[in-house]
Amino acid sequence: MTAEPITGHSSRWPVPPQDGYTVDDLFTLPDLPPHTELLDGSLVFVSPQRIFHSRMIDLLTYGLRSGAPRELKVVREMTVVLDRRNAPEPDLCVVRAEAVTGPELTRFEAADVLLAVEVVSPDSEARDRDTKPQKYAAAGIPNFWLVEMAGSDRHPVVRVYELDPVNKAYALTGIHHDRLKTGVPFPVDLDISPEALDAL
Repeated sequence: MTAEPITGHSSRWPVPPQDGYTVDDLFTLPDLPPHTELLDGSLVFVSPQRIFHSRMIDLLTYGLRSGAPRELKVVREMTVVLDRRNAPEPDLCVVRAEAVTGPELTRFEAADVLLAVEVVSPDSEARDRDTKPQKYAAAGIPNFWLVEMAGSDRHPVVRVYELDPVNKAYALTGIHHDRLKTGVPFPVDLDISPEALDAL
C-alpha cells in the first residue's frame, strides 16, 4: 500500500535535497527569511530577539569599533562560510580589513575572521554554546566570545575563548562580568555592566 498525496495543501517551504543544502543554496534560494543560517546542511531560521540581544550586540560593536586597529573591521550579523555545508551568522565578527571588499559583500571566509561572537538567545542556546563554537574552532577561527545573561539580576557575562591550534578546540581564558578586558584579537577594555547596557 502506498500513501496518497495530500491534495489542496501547498507549502512555501523548500524541500531539502537528500544530502542537505550547501552554501550555494543558502545564497540562491528565493524568499529565505533574513538571517537564515546553514548548519550541517540544514537551514536554521532565527526567531525574534530579545532587547538584551540587540543591546549587547550594539554595546560590543561600538566598543570594539572604537578600539580596533585599522587593519581590522568589526561587523555584525554577516554570514561566515566555514565549509560547503556550514555558513552560520555570528552576532558579531572581527575580520581582516582587506576582506571587506565592497557594499555588495554578503559573506566572509573563515580564514578572514579573527573573532566570532554569539549572544545567547533562548531558542539558540544549544547552537550558541555547543554547535557553533565547535564549528568555528574546526574552521580555525582563533577567538570566540559567548555572551549571556546570568544571576538573579540577569547581568551580562562574556566568556572569552582562545583556539588551541593543536586540538582545534577552544580553551576558556576568562569570564567577565562588569568589565571586559582582554588582549585578543586586539587590546579591549569595555564596560559591560548592566548600567552600560541600560544606557543604550
